[in-house]
Amino acid sequence: MTIEFLVTHSGGFHADELLSSVILTRLFPQARIIRSRAAEWLTPGSDRIIYDVGGVYDPEAGIFDHHQRGAPLREDGNPFSSFGLIWKHYGREYLAASSVPADHVEALHASFDTAFVLPVDLLDNGAIDPSSAGPLASLTLPALLETLKPVFDERDAEAEMRAFEQALAIARGFVEASIRQRAAKLRAESLVLDAIEKTGSGRILELPVGMPFRPAVVKAGADHLLFVVHPRDRDWCLTGIRRSENGFELRADLPASWGGLTDSGLEAVCGVAGATFCHNGRFIAAAKTREAALAMAELAVAEALAHTTGS
Repeated sequence: MTIEFLVTHSGGFHADELLSSVILTRLFPQARIIRSRAAEWLTPGSDRIIYDVGGVYDPEAGIFDHHQRGAPLREDGNPFSSFGLIWKHYGREYLAASSVPADHVEALHASFDTAFVLPVDLLDNGAIDPSSAGPLASLTLPALLETLKPVFDERDAEAEMRAFEQALAIARGFVEASIRQRAAKLRAESLVLDAIEKTGSGRILELPVGMPFRPAVVKAGADHLLFVVHPRDRDWCLTGIRRSENGFELRADLPASWGGLTDSGLEAVCGVAGATFCHNGRFIAAAKTREAALAMAELAVAEALAHTTGS
């Protein structure tokens, strides 16, 4: 079967069919996007995939709509949009085509579905109110994509398709970046887990390069770790570990006396030659060398433990 056409509805576009188009155009780059409600295009055929239009959900026939009565629901009862349906059926192929290692495909498919696809599904179906995002409601991805629609008096025949293609390029960038970041976290996980094993009962986790580390720290149950040290381009970084994924509170702050100091001022206070910077928020510091960064980390651990024990 050769897919020659990707058929979605004409008129105003929304995030779900745009994001569906991102997935499908990667898998079927030779196919032409058709935006139409004409019956001849909404008739299933071996040469096309029809989505977000047509009034039917029939994967075997290649039609993925969610507007009809009896539309498909997720296992948890939440509604699908066309994006959710396309991701369900084609997401794994998309990840494989994006060079995601085979042993990471299932985990990445699930995490992207939960964090990226599901919110689009819920918003598109009115299952959550956009106002739930508060002052950021107009800055959600679906809202921003819709600002790319033609304005009311832009009436030339190609305006809709021109706007759709512009929005599609932007939507593609967000999907690809999100997949790239999530794939990197999975690659980092094994490196961090190895480093945790080498650290043993120590409080300072040393990594070979800066990388996402918190998910692996949580997965390993390494509650004893307080700080992370790793090299950067020209220096070394010392950073705290957040208590939760969504908050800013750290397991331990860097010493209060270091906050906001740099270079000789910081060296004088902490007593470590090569100390160069400590953020005023005391969540990150820097040093010229590995030895200096580790020395600062040891001092930070000692102060944190002293506060914990009350000594």
